[in-house]
Amino acid sequence: MRVLELAPQVYVSGQLFEHDIRLAAKQGVRSIMNNRLDGESMGQPLSEDLARTAGELGMTFLHLPVDPRAITQRDVEEFAKARDELERPLLIFCRSGARSTTIWEMAESK
Repeated sequence: MRVLELAPQVYVSGQLFEHDIRLAAKQGVRSIMNNRLDGESMGQPLSEDLARTAGELGMTFLHLPVDPRAITQRDVEEFAKARDELERPLLIFCRSGARSTTIWEMAESK
C-alpha cells in the first residue's frame, strides 16, 4: 500500500483491502474514507465489507463515492464536511489515490 500525506494526519492511497485496514489500524489510523464507487472493477472489495473490518477494529469508515469523470460541487462540499468531522489520523482512498487527491484539492481551494 503506497500512502501519501496530504496534510498533517491526513493520508491518501489507492484501493484498500481488508489486510490494509488492519495494517492502518496498527499504525493508529482512526478514520477511513472511501471515495470509490462499488463495482468499478473486478476483484474490488465491497465498501460494506471494508466498513465491517474497520468497525471491528474500532475505526470509523465512511463510504463517500465520487464519480471521477464528474466531480460536482455537492461532492466537494460533502467531502469537506466529512474531512473536517472525521477523527484523525484519516486515510482517504479510491482506485489509485488520484480522485481522492483531486477532491481534496478542490475542497481546500474553497
